[in-house]
Amino acid sequence: MYSVNFSLRHIAGLNANRAKNIIEWREKNGPFINREQLKEVKGLGPKSFQQCAGFIRFNQEYIKTFCSNKKTDLGSHALLTKAGAQGKKKSKPTPCASQQPNPLDQTCIHPESYNIAMRFLSFIGGNTNDIGKSDMQEKVNAVIQKEGLEGTAKRLNTTVHTLQLIIDGLTQPEGFDIRTDFDKPDFKRSIVCFEDLSVGTVLTGKVENATPFGVFVDIGVGKAGLIPVRNITEAKLSKVKKRRSLGLGPGERVEVKVLNVDIPRLRITLDLIRVL
Repeated sequence: MYSVNFSLRHIAGLNANRAKNIIEWREKNGPFINREQLKEVKGLGPKSFQQCAGFIRFNQEYIKTFCSNKKTDLGSHALLTKAGAQGKKKSKPTPCASQQPNPLDQTCIHPESYNIAMRFLSFIGGNTNDIGKSDMQEKVNAVIQKEGLEGTAKRLNTTVHTLQLIIDGLTQPEGFDIRTDFDKPDFKRSIVCFEDLSVGTVLTGKVENATPFGVFVDIGVGKAGLIPVRNITEAKLSKVKKRRSLGLGPGERVEVKVLNVDIPRLRITLDLIRVL
């Protein structure tokens, strides 16, 4: 429990108390069925949900097995109730009766983009059962080669950056962990916590995740800093690498400058200097 709590509190939008509340919710109600249920956790408001939802993934096989077992238990309980307890009030439905798994919850796609993701799946003739499979990659490639990334984004009324994140989420294998093959960034030994940071400090870090509103970068202080999307411009991106969008991909090493340090809220705002 404590190791999970420690890991959760380092996710954007969470802190020690919210991480503890997530663990307590799970112990009381059983496994989370989908990301939407995170909104039921005490102290996890809309802003916190927006920041953390894309980082928390749900193992679909485990959830399906859990819900299947619950339905079996409910069926057995209903038969017993009918046979020996007629006239009594019906028991309250379990969370599985009202909550359904969402396959997109296993991806890096943020819930805010689920509607676009589903429209994209319909456009390419795919479905959520194909997530992470070779069939999905083939269907994506066929459409992008024909329509182009910009053309497809325009059809879906979204940005190229958001579409690329959706494509990444749909085509990455199940259980894909962007950190597996990463080398550790060269952090400054003199900077190990929030209190060591100051405005104007230049650091190197590694991109942890990209969202529609910015990119989170690990700079070695236990909490990722945010580069707002407005600070990611073409001039700052590497011209050597061929980029599909103006976004930064997870795992890329970057040089950043600290713009703001909000210690009470554990927030760091960064500016992108260059991609290393």
